[in-house]
Amino acid sequence: MGLLDFLTNEGDKKPVEAAKPAASGATTDFFGNGTDAKTTAGEQYTVVSGDSLSKIAKNHYGDAAKWHQIYEANKATIGSNPDKIEIGQVLTLPSL
Repeated sequence: MGLLDFLTNEGDKKPVEAAKPAASGATTDFFGNGTDAKTTAGEQYTVVSGDSLSKIAKNHYGDAAKWHQIYEANKATIGSNPDKIEIGQVLTLPSL
């Protein structure tokens, strides 16, 4: 069977089903993988005395060098200087 046979064979056409919408509170990514808002948004973390972004990254991700991801996700809260986090600030720890 060649390509033209496939394109011109009217009898073999089957309806294509549309994708079903995600369940309430869930979303899908570009590839249709299900995710929920909690996974996408990440966890919340409240800054305590002695914290730094690298220390938080080390404790949460196991890699202090991932402090950049925490900073990028919280730039509006932290401000322009990532070294100036304050006790009591609530930071979002993004899912990596």
